[in-house]
Amino acid sequence: MPSVLVPLANGFEDLEAVTIVDLLRRAGIAVVTAGLQPGLVLGSRGTRVQPDATLDEALAMNYDLVALPGGLPGADHLRDDPRIQKLLRDMAAAGKHTAAICAAPMALAAAGLLRGKRATAYPGVLDSLNLPDTDQRKEAVVVDGKVVTSRGPGTAMDFALTLIEVLAGREKRDQVEAGLVR
Repeated sequence: MPSVLVPLANGFEDLEAVTIVDLLRRAGIAVVTAGLQPGLVLGSRGTRVQPDATLDEALAMNYDLVALPGGLPGADHLRDDPRIQKLLRDMAAAGKHTAAICAAPMALAAAGLLRGKRATAYPGVLDSLNLPDTDQRKEAVVVDGKVVTSRGPGTAMDFALTLIEVLAGREKRDQVEAGLVR
């Protein structure tokens, strides 16, 4: 069974984080949510989440994919956390998947994972980073090799379904999507 780490920082985008976790678990994918700090994590819209583990505890395990929810200042915290930056670089070096939505692709960019890639993010996020070697797209979800990026809260379901397809195949994605009655 594939495994996914979803790091949560104060100020995460509620809809994105919950959608990622919910849909991946519907697909039978093992998901671990991890708070950057111990205790409850507060979303940008006021949702309080009790993570499965602290980030330090979660880093003792191996994952097939790390998925970063956006939101501000949550994405800033992910970008600025040296443990997240090391994790992203280690995942890429091991040939594993990294994924980010909304403002969180800034964390991928800080780790150097968007160089030479096609990527998308919340409007204006990548523009502000001066990434001349990143092909910035406006599609809802962009997959380039082992990097998956998405635009924002409105694309969270498409993003999570794409992650299911990447990890478990098209048939599993279609099965989960059918149950959602979209």
